[in-house]
Amino acid sequence: MNEPSEHDIHAYVDGRLDGERRDAVELYLARHPERAAEVHGWQRDAQQLRAALAGDAATPVNPALEPAAIRARRRRRTVARLALAASLVLCVGIGGLGGWQMRSWQGASATPPMGDALTAYRLLAMEEGAQPDLVPRRDGDLQAWLDRHFQRRVAMPDLRGAGFRPVGGRLFATEQGAAAMVLYRDAAGHAISFYVRPPGPRRHLLPRGERIDDGLLAQYGSGNGYNYAMVSRAQDNDAQVAARALQPLI
Repeated sequence: MNEPSEHDIHAYVDGRLDGERRDAVELYLARHPERAAEVHGWQRDAQQLRAALAGDAATPVNPALEPAAIRARRRRRTVARLALAASLVLCVGIGGLGGWQMRSWQGASATPPMGDALTAYRLLAMEEGAQPDLVPRRDGDLQAWLDRHFQRRVAMPDLRGAGFRPVGGRLFATEQGAAAMVLYRDAAGHAISFYVRPPGPRRHLLPRGERIDDGLLAQYGSGNGYNYAMVSRAQDNDAQVAARALQPLI
């Protein structure tokens, strides 16, 4: 598909893009994870800026702190880093690069699984002011959203029996490709997330497992060619709800 215009990209970042144009941008980002990582970085910058300025609305905004200016500086830094990386590659040569790559692969293999699912939960469920990419207006909106972004069907868990309803979805970029998270909340405000990502070209499928990180529990596994995680608080009934939701997927 054609790359969206810069106008549409910036409108999407600032939450001013609706309907088919927004869907087109989301589909493009899902197919281009490097561009998606850049765009989601802009969204985080804009959210942090709005939060920083929210306490003093009367203070004039420094033009250098406008979201568009921040994004322009971020792009320039990215270009500079890429240029530096290219120079280093030329200097170290094929042999040195091969050794560096081998160490990187070894380090990556030691990384605990589904850390990105925990990060996504913290960003969308715990960070004040964070906004989903999609807020459902009717039943089926989030399932249709998942269907648009994944080639094989990803069945969204139904947690209504436990009192949780889906309140939003957001796309994330990973090294293996675009990932998606659906956030659920109950009447008490407790949050559970469903996270799905591709395994990548090396097909790093996961055995059934779990990990606890700073009071959050990620329960994970693989099925139908994807890696899944249910993330919840570790010390309450939410973990049992998440475990039951994960079981049919893996």
